[in-house]
Amino acid sequence: MNTGVRITAFAAALAATFGAAYGVGKGVGPLGEPEKAEHAGHAEAAPQEGGGHGGHAEAANAPAAGGLQVSEGGYTLALDTPTPARGTSTLKFSIRDATGRKVTAFTTEHGRELHFIVASRDLTVFRHLHPVKAADGTWSVAADLPAAGAYKAFADFKPAVKGARGVTLGVDLSVPGAYTPKPMPPVTPTAEVDGYRVRLGGTLDPGRAGELRLTVTKAGKPVTDLQPYLGAYGHLVALRGGDLAYLHVHPHEGGPGPDVSFTATAPSSGTYRLFLDFRHGGKVRTAAFTVRAGAAGTDAGAATGGTDEAPHDAAEHSHG
Repeated sequence: MNTGVRITAFAAALAATFGAAYGVGKGVGPLGEPEKAEHAGHAEAAPQEGGGHGGHAEAANAPAAGGLQVSEGGYTLALDTPTPARGTSTLKFSIRDATGRKVTAFTTEHGRELHFIVASRDLTVFRHLHPVKAADGTWSVAADLPAAGAYKAFADFKPAVKGARGVTLGVDLSVPGAYTPKPMPPVTPTAEVDGYRVRLGGTLDPGRAGELRLTVTKAGKPVTDLQPYLGAYGHLVALRGGDLAYLHVHPHEGGPGPDVSFTATAPSSGTYRLFLDFRHGGKVRTAAFTVRAGAAGTDAGAATGGTDEAPHDAAEHSHG
């Protein structure tokens, strides 16, 4: 996915260019053992949440966060179902060009013509969905939205037009009903999901490329036979707390486990949620992490893999 977790800001990501040894982190220590990536700095325009990496140099070179606009570069994300019902609902949308016509031709990236993410505003619910495109350019997909409240949908795509660049658009949707937002899950170094444990190491710095390494184990043993998913052995989306800026992230080659590594640059200091999709035993699971970028004395940190973030099945996430 043009996932910019590109983290180009799931994709943040929440941004998508991943490069040298996917699965073997280069000199990446556990979170909490500071280790600065040796890359030129790119930082935020305005520090957030206790940022310790603010400054004019960073502001001048901050990478753009994606998903903050419903229209960009002549394209618009048109959502036909802005108020889906609680539970499983069918979402329909289209990508419109500058003339208002539905776009029907896209470039395949990471195994898909378009990547579609839905997340709750409190970042406790995350869905990486695979919509189906009709001949007229209308996309549709079933989504399980378990609670009432505010959500945001992201479309990450690249039009099949010469010279076109990847675009990430975002649009709000609401599930009617009584709503009580949940607090952001705490920062911890590991996530548990379906009997798997995923440990996060590396750095997420504002304005500076860093390497994130996620290590997958089960029953205390390394998982060394991860299966490809969306063209790699893992897919990472990062979303910034507060505005849900979408980061494009870039996976490294390698595998098949237990390590899966990515390069990511946070557009600003603040709190982020990282969602790692990985496939094993024919099923895709999601490990979710809370990370603080730019906090004094903190390189990254993260984690809970929760029931709302992880319910994926093989049919919804089949590869290829």
